[in-house]
Amino acid sequence: MAKDTAEFAQQHSLIFNDETLLKRAFTHRSYLNEHRDETGGHNERLEFLGDAVLELASTRFLYDKFPEHPEGDLTAYRAALVNANTLSDVAASLGMNEYLRLSKGEAKDQGRARQYLLANAIEALIGAVYLDQGYDAAERFIAQHLFPRIDEIIKNKLWRDAKSLLQEKAQELEGATPAYSVLRETGPDHDKRFVISVSIRGEAVAQGEGRSKQEAEQDAARNALEARKW
Repeated sequence: MAKDTAEFAQQHSLIFNDETLLKRAFTHRSYLNEHRDETGGHNERLEFLGDAVLELASTRFLYDKFPEHPEGDLTAYRAALVNANTLSDVAASLGMNEYLRLSKGEAKDQGRARQYLLANAIEALIGAVYLDQGYDAAERFIAQHLFPRIDEIIKNKLWRDAKSLLQEKAQELEGATPAYSVLRETGPDHDKRFVISVSIRGEAVAQGEGRSKQEAEQDAARNALEARKW
């Protein structure tokens, strides 16, 4: 059973004027299917909003931090900073996992499925902070918890194009070119979600998720590199 979100807010010095926004940020659509009396709604719209706030804040941060770097590098840094892996790590470090309001079925999912839920939830939380307290408060939250990750990303070259690196490694070590295929496409036009599988020599190696096919392919490639320990 999920913990009270008010406890989460207290732990992280978040003071909400409208606490229903905080609760909604942690509420997955599946939870409402099992709790028909719930009136607060689920977090998908907040996630959509938080994603936009996150992109603007991270873009400005990178623009200021790396004044000599070209647009292509900044784009790659941003993609690594706001992808599901990084966001889920930040959400887990904040203890958000214990506060997710999920159906019994979703609550059993771990691994990559839980990572996506956590990444979505922290975007929704950013959206909730933005609605409740404005852009500056949301930017402060992002700066405190996410921006410090950029040093590790640069140091370990996690910003490198994952598809290119996977192709290089697959051809070098297995003499094959990775193949990508769409497994699922969900959501309305303004908030599409793609799940893509990457295979090498006909063997499915990993899956990835994103708001575009390109983003999902990059995520799948990163996961494949990790799965192959490349």
